[in-house]
Amino acid sequence: MVDLYVLGWIICAVLSLAALRNFAFTRKNCCASSETGATRRAVNVTTAAGECRSSSRDGAVDIIIVGAGVAGSVLAHTLGKMVVLHLHSIFASNLKLLVVSMNKQFDLDLEDGRRVLVIERDLSEQDRIVGELLQPEGYLKLIELGLEDCVEKIDAQQVFGYALFKDGKHTRLSYPLEKFHSDVAGRSFHNGRFIQRMREKAASLPKYWFLPSFRTVTSLLEEKGVIKGVHYKTKDSQELSACAPLTIVCDGCFSNLRRSLCNPKVDVPYHFVGLILENCELPCANHGHVILGDPSPVLFYRISSSEIRCLVDVPGQKVPSISNGEMTNYLKTVVAP
Repeated sequence: MVDLYVLGWIICAVLSLAALRNFAFTRKNCCASSETGATRRAVNVTTAAGECRSSSRDGAVDIIIVGAGVAGSVLAHTLGKMVVLHLHSIFASNLKLLVVSMNKQFDLDLEDGRRVLVIERDLSEQDRIVGELLQPEGYLKLIELGLEDCVEKIDAQQVFGYALFKDGKHTRLSYPLEKFHSDVAGRSFHNGRFIQRMREKAASLPKYWFLPSFRTVTSLLEEKGVIKGVHYKTKDSQELSACAPLTIVCDGCFSNLRRSLCNPKVDVPYHFVGLILENCELPCANHGHVILGDPSPVLFYRISSSEIRCLVDVPGQKVPSISNGEMTNYLKTVVAP
């Protein structure tokens, strides 16, 4: 009797996988197109009545993401693989081996995720001083998301802890990494290189589209209190719309959409001023360095094999001018002593 139940399970699984294969094959044929066709499907039109509709018969995207920074790129990659992860979670416990064998037999197309459109104003590599030191927990999250190779080939440096300095004394604090693999540690790098790697990873998915650079989202497209998509402008100021069931806004600290969604009161008590030191050494290799000085801390950490980032905390809402020499004078007379 037990054998009959097992046989029944196997037959049901085979029939289910065959049905999935047929469904996936049909969707693949319907959605396959050139890059131009993909972009054409992604862009929708707004009717005279204000309704957001697809401009082609085969449907639009499932999700619009505004911004292709850390959050936008990771979301796009994860959502683009959602079906793959879902199928694996269903079959992993009891039918893992069967899925592998059926995949080979029927050539199942399991690489079928959400159709994601990303609108980013500038897809070139950015030079920024934020997001340059990834903590070990962040690296573990990259592994969980299948993005750990995004810190490879960018000259990223391992970070094992921090060194603290104050009044001529110092101490070293190490991350508690004993129970992890030797590769698990923090990573420091050029933020722009890291983001470019994540964009490349997301763009490798079959149903993921970047609109070309210089597309600026101007406002959210709203119908009866529901966000239906976005309005955006092209480089030549042409106004277009894109629609999807879900719109995610993650366009950074200078967002022009956040004010339409909320009204936060932001207090700016200080600014970080960054510079790069070339071909220098730090007292504690593979550690971030925190100098607890007066009037504020100074941070040092390596962002490549030949470069060290220095971040100076400048208190107050006004930053000394760089162009007229105020910043140089501030660093020499206030910070350096």
